[in-house]
Amino acid sequence: MLDQQRVQQMDINILVSIVNMQIRNEFSSFTELCRFYELNQSQLSQRLESAGYQLQTKQQQFTAA
Repeated sequence: MLDQQRVQQMDINILVSIVNMQIRNEFSSFTELCRFYELNQSQLSQRLESAGYQLQTKQQQFTAA
């Protein structure tokens, strides 16, 4: 479903929705999601942050800053 190339090209709103859904339904954390899909966690986080989203660590969810 997710790979590094798709993450870089995907519409940011769709990406944040998929990431949040995957964390909520399939994984216990953002780190676990990145490990499973072999994604560069730092790059993915930077992409989301550059679009105004921040990871809320307690909720394990990206929200608009």
